[in-house]
Amino acid sequence: MKIFIWTCVFLVICSLSAAFDPLDPNGNITVKWDIMSWTADGYVATVTMNNFQMYRHIQTPGWTLGWTWAKKEVIWSMVGAQATEQGDCSKFKANVPHCCKKNPTVVDLLPGVPYNQKFSNCCKGGVVAAWGQDPSTSVSAFQVSVGMAGTTNKTVKLPKNFTLLGPGPGYTCGPAKVVPSTTFLTPDRRRKTQALMTWNVTCTYSQFLASKHPSCCVSFSSFYNETITPCPNCACGCENKNKCVKSDSKLLSVVGVNTPRKDNSPLLQCTRHMCPVRVHWHVKQNYKDYWRAKVAITNFNYRMNYTQWTLVVQHPNLNNVTQVFSFDYKPLVPYGSINDTGMFYGMKFFNDLLMEAGPTGNVQSEVLLQKDQNTFTFKQGWAFPRKVYFNGEECMLPPPESYPFLPNSGHETRVGLLTLLVSLVMFIFF
Repeated sequence: MKIFIWTCVFLVICSLSAAFDPLDPNGNITVKWDIMSWTADGYVATVTMNNFQMYRHIQTPGWTLGWTWAKKEVIWSMVGAQATEQGDCSKFKANVPHCCKKNPTVVDLLPGVPYNQKFSNCCKGGVVAAWGQDPSTSVSAFQVSVGMAGTTNKTVKLPKNFTLLGPGPGYTCGPAKVVPSTTFLTPDRRRKTQALMTWNVTCTYSQFLASKHPSCCVSFSSFYNETITPCPNCACGCENKNKCVKSDSKLLSVVGVNTPRKDNSPLLQCTRHMCPVRVHWHVKQNYKDYWRAKVAITNFNYRMNYTQWTLVVQHPNLNNVTQVFSFDYKPLVPYGSINDTGMFYGMKFFNDLLMEAGPTGNVQSEVLLQKDQNTFTFKQGWAFPRKVYFNGEECMLPPPESYPFLPNSGHETRVGLLTLLVSLVMFIFF
């Protein structure tokens, strides 16, 4: 019995720790439902999805939100989003609902929809930026009219079993919880209104749930050693080893080879590491008071380009970043006093799009850092990152013993006192 109890406790702790990101401890996606008005058989609600994650965004093909109704609710209409299936609405004769499923699945509308189908912060194909990268585009919203539901705060039953794909698995959503009603300011900002009822759903991300293998790897090099430390072999698993394509393959000239598949299956370039993305950190130059590193990100997936990509690096010298030349940079300080983590991301309309594998499938920049003479050293791999994340996924680093090492500074001869005495005696007597 004791073994069973301890096993349960261990599994609970593991599940909680799996969804905890030490570099973004407060990061989550919050789905907020605001009932704005009552109808004859239900309510009209505004559903707002806020991405409070500092460096993990939702990329194309976008988010998918699902839930289970508590009673026999139906969706009469939606603005700014749509249910993927209508379900069985055969019992309705005159007005047919938008969706009659017990467990509807909702997606965002694509850009360019007619104006009367749009809602504020909608229609971006489900793409939602990270809060740390661009707060103004880290929100998505739609309006839903719900029927056959309660018409007062006491008779409304909260939906349950929320799910979120962003765009793949990895998110776990908690139960809906009633919170104080949201307040709104009128356009002239002189009057406050408030929702009739509000509830929140919090969804957290776990890389362990998203994939059993990493999706990126890291390689190292330096000016003081000719050795290039590559990504570990099969760093991202070798399941696609038999389906990969060599960089000079004639298959790459076939029309449509770069078209993404519905299941997002990759078409990878054949490499030793078999990762879709590689991050390379090169220690480039050493000055008296500064040192310089070059960062290059390479895409090896012929079916995927990365919009609004982010790169998070943990290194003790990031508390003294002097200049970043071709990327935007923002320090991440989740614990206040510790400033050793930063986020790099592309400059808008310049390099915020990492193209698919090929000649243009890379972005790079250099970073100039000021030395702290008390801690700075090139010994024991100090100049290389401790952790690297690409698009919120932790990348696999090489083993520490393979890092480029600092060679001995010349063959320095250390002459002992005894040797000097023997030499002096020989000089005098012989």
